[in-house]
Amino acid sequence: MYICLTQRILIMKRAQLEELLKWKDSPRRKPLIIRGARQVGKTWLIKEFGASA
Repeated sequence: MYICLTQRILIMKRAQLEELLKWKDSPRRKPLIIRGARQVGKTWLIKEFGASA
């Protein structure tokens, strides 16, 4: 059960990272605000985005 949950989280984070990459490549992008509850991966997401961009 734990492994499945971890894999789902990684898939969701990967999907969010793909959305950020689409946003970066968009010619009509607007300022970005990352919001969410505590400890859901906002900082991780931005760090990964910065490393991959």
